[in-house]
Amino acid sequence: MSFISYFINGLSLGSVYAIIALGYTMVYGIAKMLNFAHGDVIMIGGYVVFTVVSTMGLGPVAGVLLAVILCTVLGVVIEGVAYRPLRMASPLAVLITAIGVSYLLQNIALLVFGSNPKSFTSVVTIPALKLAGGKLTISGETIVTIISCVIIMICLTTFIKKTKAGQAMLAVSEDKGAAQLMGINVDGTIALTFAIGSALAAIAGALLCSAYPTLTPYTGSMPGIKAFVAAVFGGIGSIPGALIGGLLLGIIENLSKAYISSQLSDAIVFGVLIVVLLVKPTGILGKKISEKV
Repeated sequence: MSFISYFINGLSLGSVYAIIALGYTMVYGIAKMLNFAHGDVIMIGGYVVFTVVSTMGLGPVAGVLLAVILCTVLGVVIEGVAYRPLRMASPLAVLITAIGVSYLLQNIALLVFGSNPKSFTSVVTIPALKLAGGKLTISGETIVTIISCVIIMICLTTFIKKTKAGQAMLAVSEDKGAAQLMGINVDGTIALTFAIGSALAAIAGALLCSAYPTLTPYTGSMPGIKAFVAAVFGGIGSIPGALIGGLLLGIIENLSKAYISSQLSDAIVFGVLIVVLLVKPTGILGKKISEKV
């Protein structure tokens, strides 16, 4: 029962990583850039929910909806101000800019909310599920997180395969120049990608802080890095890969904490990533891309 409990909690944590990893993998797959400020958008979403629920006294649904709206706008603004002027720049310039945006968001949160940890009120009101005569308890946060991850994956996959905007994303991912010649608004498509990724980051922030109810300006840093690891693990640019990578990462981390060492769990996670990339450099579902020279 203990193993099953750890495994289910790992699935819950992995679902959060998967939702965050979707933002990384979509932006990289379509815009071919790494948005390392993505983890801090999670933190901003957490603070919006905290302010709406704890300070303003509104319901959790209102808090999550407002966080999604504000983070979506924030993602579009970040893309337009920080990344769009660097569309033709070197990857190193984009990477440095992303790190700068990350520190900017952290310091804004420090100025506005202070450095003291905030006690986050869970947005989940579903009671815990008790199985096997009470020997196995699954928290409401775990249930909602796993279900949310599955619904988001289904909706996102359907959106990309069945809508014109989704087809435009696939076209821009294949060849920006050819897509522009076909009449696709490349800038608008990339902005839409950032908007979707940031909206998912807001949901992930609410779920993460509900499961681990402490909020600081640095809350999104490590989950953001681990979600990036999950995206690489599953094959960055692949939506199913983000799901598989996130779930595996959460399970490995949780089982490592339970059976090996809580202090070494992060090292084990990154060690597994190194082993996987040595065996399959493109990740689990990644595809090799042939380039003409």
